[in-house]
Amino acid sequence: MLISADYGYLMGPSLFQIFYRLFCVNLSFVFFLLFSQSDSNASFLRAARAGNLDKVVEYLKGGIDINTCNQNGLNALHLAAKEGHVGLVQELLERGSAVDSATKKGNTALHIASLAGQAEVVKILVKEGANINAQSQNGFTPLYMAAQENHIDVVKYLLENGANQSTATEDGFTPLAVALQQGHNQAVAILLENDTKGKVRLPALHIAARKDDTKSAALLLQNDHNADVQSKMMVNRTTESGFTPLHIAAHYGNVNVATLLLNRGAAVDFTARNGITPLHVASKRGNTNMVKLLLDRGGQIDAKTRDGLTPLHCAARSGHDQVVELLLERGAPLLARTKNGLSPLHMAAQGDHVECVKHLLQHKAPVDDVTLDYLTALHVAAHCGHYRVTKLLLDKRANPNARALNGFTPLHIACKKNRIKVMELLVKYGASIQAITESGLTPIHVAAFMGHLNIVLLLLQNGASPDVTNIVTPLTSMEQRHINWRGSFKKFNLSV
Repeated sequence: MLISADYGYLMGPSLFQIFYRLFCVNLSFVFFLLFSQSDSNASFLRAARAGNLDKVVEYLKGGIDINTCNQNGLNALHLAAKEGHVGLVQELLERGSAVDSATKKGNTALHIASLAGQAEVVKILVKEGANINAQSQNGFTPLYMAAQENHIDVVKYLLENGANQSTATEDGFTPLAVALQQGHNQAVAILLENDTKGKVRLPALHIAARKDDTKSAALLLQNDHNADVQSKMMVNRTTESGFTPLHIAAHYGNVNVATLLLNRGAAVDFTARNGITPLHVASKRGNTNMVKLLLDRGGQIDAKTRDGLTPLHCAARSGHDQVVELLLERGAPLLARTKNGLSPLHMAAQGDHVECVKHLLQHKAPVDDVTLDYLTALHVAAHCGHYRVTKLLLDKRANPNARALNGFTPLHIACKKNRIKVMELLVKYGASIQAITESGLTPIHVAAFMGHLNIVLLLLQNGASPDVTNIVTPLTSMEQRHINWRGSFKKFNLSV
């Protein structure tokens, strides 16, 4: 994933980190690793990923270690589980593959199958004794991963078989929290229903807030001899994830109940354990009326989550242009940064939200604003292949030759990701086809190394040199990795 678990978008490695690992190492060392890797181990793992049962069994009979793994710690069981190869998963388990073996990040096959929504594989793994509440290095459980991706069947099955939904990640997120944050209504409903039955009981007022049941909510908050104290205690009562009834009402856009709650003393800026306020939730959900209500009642417009997201980040990332405009009119901070230095403009660009980008630029957001890794919104749009946002940014005079911390320009990134239309657009707007990274790579080096023939040919047509050298020339790099494309070079009278 590109951007963090922002109000929780799951924080994966940054663009810079990804590109740095791929390209900012000595290419001779990369080639050494590529060609020295055990062919048999690699072929075994490829067969597992492809679901080729006969081939996998053949390798196992030939003495391959069933638990052999790649550089990330992924073994045959992990790969088969991810792709949903039910028969192969069963075969590997019967042959002794460790059901709870973990990758370098601590993910088991059950984590991986749950994240991928492979319900049948999940059932097999659980029946074979997989730890249903195993936690990865960051504290993610299989239930958390299924809830994050809205895999309803998997969520139901895991809950029915003992998954503990009160287990939180290192950042304090529970499965319910991430489902709420991602806007997965079905997963939220299932988790809330389970809350009423299991150990993590959801207070009655939260249920009323969810259903927009003002009558029930009013009865629960009715006056008695100690009305003020009791009412304020109940109205700000939290779930295990730290969500109040107002958070729940904000998620569902239930303005009537939200108004009642606020009138009875609900804290408008009450923060869940991860720093999420009701205004973050409403902005993420795109409910303009709810956002107005919370702002009118004093909601903090620059409140930040644990990851540094403001309500404007949340609205921009989700593409809610009306909420973005409302927040900007109310003075939302344009230059607010997440922990990784991402601005609302970066997030709107990443989501291909053209109208949000327009609003932000109209309110004077710097078009070449950079992250901690010196990535501009144009870098982000190029990475994602978002043509419309790329063109809008270029029309607003974004620098097509902006350099990230590792020297990568948007053109390098487009070439790496095989974004042909974006690459052509960048060249049209003046992107340098001879731009060099910190490690001496031009865009054609990157395209050749990745094997993107169409990009290579387009760069050559636009005047890129096939002979510029780093460790090897671009064409030598492509020849070494993609021998079958030799004929394509010949029509350009190029030798390798």
